[in-house]
Amino acid sequence: MPVKKLSALVASSYTTKPSARDRATTFNTLGKANRFMYADGGTKSYLNNYILHTFNSNSTFSMGNCTGTGVEYLVVGGGGSGGGGLGSPFTQWPGGGGGGGMLEGTAYINPVSSNSIVIGAGGTGISSLPNQGNNGGSSSALGISVTGGGGGASTSRNGNSGGSGGGASGRQDQGAGGSGGSGIAGQGNNGGNAPGSNDNITGGGGGGGAAGGGANGNDPGGGGGSGGSGRISSITGSSVYYSPGGGAVNSGGVGTGGGSAVGAGSNGNRGTTSTAQNGIVILRYLPK
Repeated sequence: MPVKKLSALVASSYTTKPSARDRATTFNTLGKANRFMYADGGTKSYLNNYILHTFNSNSTFSMGNCTGTGVEYLVVGGGGSGGGGLGSPFTQWPGGGGGGGMLEGTAYINPVSSNSIVIGAGGTGISSLPNQGNNGGSSSALGISVTGGGGGASTSRNGNSGGSGGGASGRQDQGAGGSGGSGIAGQGNNGGNAPGSNDNITGGGGGGGAAGGGANGNDPGGGGGSGGSGRISSITGSSVYYSPGGGAVNSGGVGTGGGSAVGAGSNGNRGTTSTAQNGIVILRYLPK
């Protein structure tokens, strides 16, 4: 019986031929090619025997002939933007933005599937003072969804809830302090609180991060709280912090936006911009 060539099998079975590196093709005792798995979407890279797909914008992840293949995932939502305050002679110290929700794990998907990837945008930086920070957008992949980070507080005093909550705002002229926004268990943590005072300057609370809550603002002295720490993931082969909270400020101005990955002014530090980082999705698997 004649043996059908591999090229003919490929042409008859698949619309798009996978690259040679992405397929694992073997031959049985009759010399017939077994069907190979393939995947497309995002920016593709390679780590030892793994294939990685990184998504920084909305896209589609498609796999075929992947029965029993576990796909490891990292899904991070967009960070919340920092709140806006007013300095002397005013007394409004804003809170930092919360980091986007973060989840890791392994998913098993259908043998032939097309999966929508949604990347949450970072909360838009405030355009005028004083304004509440904006929440980040949700991210999703392979049926896994995370919530964007909460915006930092301004005149409302309380930070927004989100994947990780935004930090509270502090005031000098009112006794009641603000509360940090609530984070979602498993995705993130709460934003920091701001203590109350009738005569002392009180700093805003830091935004919550994936691995820890935002620090509370200080009284007296008005020191702004640091953002919560991001969580380490090694899905890319390197240990990287994702989803830190933004730090609060200790004067008029804006709190720092939360981040999806570590960047300047995002990992528990006070920065210079209210705008937060976008979310990210990273997938990896072992080809068969």
